[in-house]
Amino acid sequence: MDIVVVGSIALDSVETPFGKVKEALGGSAVYFSVAASFFVLVGLVGVVGDDFPKEHIVLLESRGVDTSGLARKPGKTFRWVGRYDYDLNKAHTISTELNVFAEFEPEIPDRLRKAPFLFLANIDPELQDKVLSQITSPRLTALDTMNFWIEGKPNELEKVISKVDILLINDAEVRQLADEPNLVKAAKKLLSLGPSRIVVKRGEYGAMMFSQEGIFFAPAYPLERPVDPTGAGDSFAGGFLGCLAKSGELSEDNLRQAVVMGSVIASFAVEDFSLNRLLKLKPAEIKERFREFIKLTRFEGSFPSI
Repeated sequence: MDIVVVGSIALDSVETPFGKVKEALGGSAVYFSVAASFFVLVGLVGVVGDDFPKEHIVLLESRGVDTSGLARKPGKTFRWVGRYDYDLNKAHTISTELNVFAEFEPEIPDRLRKAPFLFLANIDPELQDKVLSQITSPRLTALDTMNFWIEGKPNELEKVISKVDILLINDAEVRQLADEPNLVKAAKKLLSLGPSRIVVKRGEYGAMMFSQEGIFFAPAYPLERPVDPTGAGDSFAGGFLGCLAKSGELSEDNLRQAVVMGSVIASFAVEDFSLNRLLKLKPAEIKERFREFIKLTRFEGSFPSI
């Protein structure tokens, strides 16, 4: 197994100006797993209720996702209902039903404990810390979080952040966690907690990676008609870590390439509802869009005289 992901598995009901879906497969661990499965083998750890459709598990396994860490508990599966207006950067939560996810206690199966890469999706930071203690000598650990944990458990969150290699976080959250309105200053402040890199997801404005050595920026792909941004951040994370795990090298060049690949995969994820676009995505399309990203940022010339 190359990567283990621990996070939510959900049934999402989403409405945007371009349509709607009801109880579609979603959740941070699911989006991450499908995105990363284009590159490597993924082990998924999460919990669902006894109402979770069996065909969803079959679908994940058809992507090469190991579901031995998926627990089925009596009760209902986690559900989220949300709406987006034309500003797709902002989700309006209508309802959240944690159900069996409220009692989630992740247990990593023995077969997954030696995975070299670990992604901790945005669950309770105390649970993230417990998962870290169950993984044997990982090469790289990455963590995501959200405003709910920043507000509710800031000390616990900072503790677990100090133990991981990479923090993935969106631009509003990095400012909130650092208590600093300037994005650059906020990211540099979070680097002092311990991670070697902070990767800031900025939606339609791309992504930035901060380290002690400097800053790297990757644009978002200019889509004509994004449909549903649900899961875009987790798809980015799956593309990012999947690309790194595939290369096997953690050099600066490979980390920068992985940021671009994360943006590539996320750009496909938002082109349809739920996992629909990712499930139809072909490797040739990924390669072509990666080349288009290079064209977006490449130029030649000499510095003009001034």
